[in-house]
Amino acid sequence: METAIEQRVQKIALNSKTKDYIPSEFIRLENEQPSITTVRGSILQIPTIDFNDDVDEEKLVQMISNASQEWGLFQVINHGIPNDVIANLQKVGREFFELKQEEKEVIAKPIGDKGIEGYGSKFKKEVDGKKGWVDHLFHNVWPISAVNYQFWPNKPQSYREANEEYAKYLRKEANKLLKYMSKGLGLEENEIQETCGGDELVYLLKINYYPPCPRPDLALGVAAHTDMSVLTILVPNDVPGLQVSRDGLWYNVKYIPNALIIHIGDQMEIMSNGKYKAMLHRTTVDKERTRMSWPVFLEPPSEHEVGPIAKLINDKNPAKYKKKKYSDFKYCKLNKLPQ
Repeated sequence: METAIEQRVQKIALNSKTKDYIPSEFIRLENEQPSITTVRGSILQIPTIDFNDDVDEEKLVQMISNASQEWGLFQVINHGIPNDVIANLQKVGREFFELKQEEKEVIAKPIGDKGIEGYGSKFKKEVDGKKGWVDHLFHNVWPISAVNYQFWPNKPQSYREANEEYAKYLRKEANKLLKYMSKGLGLEENEIQETCGGDELVYLLKINYYPPCPRPDLALGVAAHTDMSVLTILVPNDVPGLQVSRDGLWYNVKYIPNALIIHIGDQMEIMSNGKYKAMLHRTTVDKERTRMSWPVFLEPPSEHEVGPIAKLINDKNPAKYKKKKYSDFKYCKLNKLPQ
C-alpha cells in the first residue's frame, strides 16, 4: 500500500517538547486563537440527559427534542454501554498511538484514495492553509458490509475485539436516540432512521489524538465546524478540550466521566428542516497532557439522498434545504464549496 508522506503531529510534538515553539502552519489567526476567543472562568453546562430506566420515555423524548432544538449538543449519562467496554475501547486506541511510527504507518490512508479510512494527519481543507494539532485514525465499525479490516490496527491484538464490542452496545444507544428524536418531531419512531439509510446507516469511528502542545494558546486541535453526520456519539478521555459556540462566543464544555457526548449533525438538521440544529464546535489542546476522543459518526450510505422529511414541510414551513446525495454533500463540505 502506497501512503502519503506527511509529518505526523505526534512527532512534531515530541520534537517541540522542550521548546516554546510550534510551526507557523499550526498558529491560528487572532480571531481563532483560544487565548483570545475563549470565555474565561465560565464552563458551559450543556444539557445532561439521564437514560436511567426509571425515567419516563415521554420525558426523555421532550428533553432530547429541547436539547436538539436549543443546543444541538447534549450529554447522556446512565446509558447502556458498560464502563469497562468504554475503558477497553480507550485502552486499545491509546496503545495504537503509542506504537512505533512505522507500525502505525502500515494502515495509513493510501495516496490518492478518495476514501476517508486509515491513519493520518491532514483531513480537510482549512482556511489559510492552517493545520489542526491532531493525528487521527478512521475506520467503519458497522454495518459489516462497510467494514474494511485493512484499516484496523493489528496491534494491539485486542483492538478488533474491543471495537466490535463497543459497536455492539453503541448501536443500541444510537437506535434509542434516533427513535426519541423522531418522536420529538411528531414522527413515527423509525422515520428518521429510515430516511437516512435504515439498516445501511454507516457507523464511522474516528480516534482523535491531540499530543501535548507547547503553545495551546495559539493552536487548535480541530477548527470550528459542524459535523456532516446524522448524529455523532463521542467519548473523550479525561483531558478537557471541547468548546462550543454560543451567541458568538466560545465556551469550554464540562467533562462528565463516562458520559456520551451527542452532536446533532448536518444531516439531522436537514431532515428536520432546521428544527434540530447542528452546533458549531472546536477542540483545544493541552500543554502537558494528551487529549484523545472517540467520535462515531452515523452517516447515510454515500449514494443515499437526504432532504427535509415531507411531513415537516408545509406552506408555513417550506423546505429550507435541497435534497442531495450524501456523497455530494460531503464533497462540497470537505472542499468548502456551496451546498
